[in-house]
Amino acid sequence: MAARRRRRQSSGFFSNIGLALVLTTFIFTFSVVLVLNAKWLYYIDITMLNIDKQSGMTVETIKENYDALILYNQFWYWKELSFPTLPMSEQGRIHFQEVKQIFVVIQVLCMASFAASVVWIIKKAGRGQYGYLKITGLLALGTPLVLGVAAIWNWERFFVTFHQIFFKNDYWLFDSRTDPVILMLPDSYFFHCAVFMLLVILLAGSLCLFLARRHRDRAVSRSRR
Repeated sequence: MAARRRRRQSSGFFSNIGLALVLTTFIFTFSVVLVLNAKWLYYIDITMLNIDKQSGMTVETIKENYDALILYNQFWYWKELSFPTLPMSEQGRIHFQEVKQIFVVIQVLCMASFAASVVWIIKKAGRGQYGYLKITGLLALGTPLVLGVAAIWNWERFFVTFHQIFFKNDYWLFDSRTDPVILMLPDSYFFHCAVFMLLVILLAGSLCLFLARRHRDRAVSRSRR
C-alpha cells in the first residue's frame, strides 16, 4: 500500500509538472497572439509616439499598411504580403516571411496547448488535483520577470539580441529608403508590446497562484471537518 501510494504521488507530481509546462506555454503564446491582434495598442501609439509626424505619412495611410501587415501574419492567411501604398525590397519581403513563420508557429502552439490544457485540467479536476496551478504560477511569474528586467535595463540591447537569436541574417535592419514601413514601426512600439505581454503573463501567473491557494484552503477546511 505504501509503495503504491508513493508511485501515485510520484505520478501525480510529474503529471502536475507536465500540465504546468503545457499551460505555461499557452499563457506565453496567448500573450503574443493577443498583442499581435491588439491593433488598438498600435493606434494609441500612433498618437503617443507621433508616428505620423516622424514617418511623414497620414494616420490613414499608416493604419492601412499596418492592418495589411497584421493580416499577413495570421496563420490562416497565405497570400503574399503586399502593402497598399508602400514599396518593399526583396530583403524586406524575406524578413517578413521569416516573421510570419514565427507567428504561425506561435499561433499553432497557442491552439494546441490550449486544447491540451483544457483536456488535462478537466481530468485533474475530476480527481481533485490542483498542484499544477502553483507550478504554473511560479513559471509564469518567474520567467518573464527575468526577461522583463533584462528588457527594461537595456531595451536596445535586448531588442538586438532577440533578432540575432531568431533570425540568421540582418534583413531586419531596414533601410527606410527601400522599406519605408520601418518608419511606421519605431522601437518604442515594440517595447510597449513587450510590456503588454509581460502584464498579461504576470496577471495569468498571479491568477494561477490565487486559484492554487484557494483550492489548498478548501482542502484544509474539508480535512478539519
